[in-house]
Amino acid sequence: MTDDQTSDSETQTETEAEDAGELPARVVEEAERLTRRAREAVDEAERAGALRARDRLLAGRGFTARLRNEDNREVLVLYPAEWVTDGTVQPGRIDDLGRGVERPLSGAGEDDWASVDTHNRDLARTVERAHGEIHGANAQALADFAGNHYGKRIERLTGTELRLFLEEYYPRNVWPTDDQKAVVEESVRLVFEQTDESVSSWRRR
Repeated sequence: MTDDQTSDSETQTETEAEDAGELPARVVEEAERLTRRAREAVDEAERAGALRARDRLLAGRGFTARLRNEDNREVLVLYPAEWVTDGTVQPGRIDDLGRGVERPLSGAGEDDWASVDTHNRDLARTVERAHGEIHGANAQALADFAGNHYGKRIERLTGTELRLFLEEYYPRNVWPTDDQKAVVEESVRLVFEQTDESVSSWRRR
């Protein structure tokens, strides 16, 4: 693939994300970078400047940022601004959970996002080589979901998170073909077969 083709593909991906009301990956990465810069700043002016730059970047896309502490780690949460009032998420305004993005910033044993993304996409490519393009496309969608929305390796997704992928994120954000939709659950299992983990049950009990 040439550089021009790669650029065209990235542009198309960004356009699709924007059409779905999502943040393009490069915007998420820049928001994370600016947040980390603010956390590491020793000068208050530098910290404030990084946060202002991040907030302007997100506001231009109709999003807002906040930090959440959970399980001894700090998580950057990027949500559509219309979901939030005075810093509090209003559940009744959430139209599509797949639009939100969460990135862990700290915590023992956490992988950085770049290594998580590489790992997940390697899994997806392995599935495509072994089982064909249809399963490969579904695996890539799962890689997008796991990395961009949870900052997790695919095999660490919980049953609840897998159900969210299958029931909400996949039909609303992936634009799958009929062939892809017919085998998506099998595709998820094939991804997990490439890891040392058992797939978590996403069935409602």
